[in-house]
Amino acid sequence: MGERGVLAEGVRAYLLIAGMWVRSSMTYRTSFVVTVFGNLVVTALDFVAILLMFSQVDSLGGWTLPEVAFLYGLSVTAFGIADLVLGSMDVLGARMRDGSFDTLLVRPAPVLAQVGADRFALRRLGRITQGAVVLGYAVVAIDVDWSAPKVLLVPVMVISGAAIFSAVFVAGAAFQIFAQDAAEVQNAFTYGGTTLLQYPPTVFGKDLVRGVTFMLPLAFVNWVPAAYVLGRPYPIGLPEWTAFASPLVAAACCALAGLAWRTGLRSYRSTGS
Repeated sequence: MGERGVLAEGVRAYLLIAGMWVRSSMTYRTSFVVTVFGNLVVTALDFVAILLMFSQVDSLGGWTLPEVAFLYGLSVTAFGIADLVLGSMDVLGARMRDGSFDTLLVRPAPVLAQVGADRFALRRLGRITQGAVVLGYAVVAIDVDWSAPKVLLVPVMVISGAAIFSAVFVAGAAFQIFAQDAAEVQNAFTYGGTTLLQYPPTVFGKDLVRGVTFMLPLAFVNWVPAAYVLGRPYPIGLPEWTAFASPLVAAACCALAGLAWRTGLRSYRSTGS
């Protein structure tokens, strides 16, 4: 089976498994609605914290509230999409410990699709909704002379950001195979990464900004392209064309994450249970 065939089979398996979990969650509709609403409220508290900061100051690192809301909305929406699609990857360590990961290896479906769709939870739509609402407010409120490239960059940032976060989820799962768990390490880069990107790069040291730009390129989720949209210089002086590099960075991250995943699977040794 060629690469396209493998990809198509993986997507098909993912949709079938995710659909099963969706049907299961919709059995109790009231519980589902309450859970989604609760998830939305909990994630909204992050932005409430930012609002409380701005009740005491006029700017944060030189950025106004609408500009910070722009960063926040992009980060949370992109991460929310990745979390919806692959948020269950952090349970891989638990599956290896109890031996159930071995079951996935013998099923006639790609392992990545099975792990990614495991316990697919529509309640995570609350995070995406909340992030999209804040992003919508920011787009209206920021003082920007909108041009065609800037308008185009907004959906490109969301899609590319979701792909970058998805790659981090997959790479983190691959690391769990080598480390025999370490889900907390993965969460530090996924949940920790989206929290980092909610704030302007100017509030962080340049060494951290360089690391998030060149080593683990989360900055291309929003920091770099958003600086172009808002007309702000990037702290470490990147050329202007890098604002449009997010799709290329996302493609490279996904390729490297796929390589890490395949390497991890080849090195896996069963628990024997």
